[in-house]
Amino acid sequence: MDIRKLQRVIVDGLEDVKAQNIQVFNTEHLSPLFERVIVASGTSNRQTRSLAASVRDAVKSAGAPSPRTEGEDNGEWIIVDCGAAVVHVMQPAIRAYYHLEELWGDKPVRMKIDGGQRRVSAAPAREDFHAQVRRAKPAPARRTRSGGEKPAAKKKTTPKAAKKAARPAASRRPRAAGSSGARR
Repeated sequence: MDIRKLQRVIVDGLEDVKAQNIQVFNTEHLSPLFERVIVASGTSNRQTRSLAASVRDAVKSAGAPSPRTEGEDNGEWIIVDCGAAVVHVMQPAIRAYYHLEELWGDKPVRMKIDGGQRRVSAAPAREDFHAQVRRAKPAPARRTRSGGEKPAAKKKTTPKAAKKAARPAASRRPRAAGSSGARR
């Protein structure tokens, strides 16, 4: 299959599942193993898995051999090896950390998308890219007694605690000094 047709099939597969910040790089001069590197972002593990599956299905239906994938268990960074093209589907935080654009971005490939209204290139707007990363930061974690971390969650109130909080402070019984409040 022609490399231009293959990259068009891959980009169409990524667009079908609403990939963000798609970039195509010509890597013929950097590696004899593949001619194109395509990098795209997904907002969640589920979307990155769907993007990889969409690329795999689009390439298969175009008549090319079935691509190999790596990283679908985790879903943060999935690599789809389509032979002459390698697709990296990443979440924005992972993409910002590894910044593959600096590694492969010497020769961007410009493609028309959606009837020529947008262009896929290797020169993203830096502000857009970093804004995506800031939005994709995980919720702050808190330490547990065992030293591990667990994600911050909303505090649940039991009916008894809600009833106690609703009573005025004057109607509550005072505790004796040194009392833990636990019944024996």
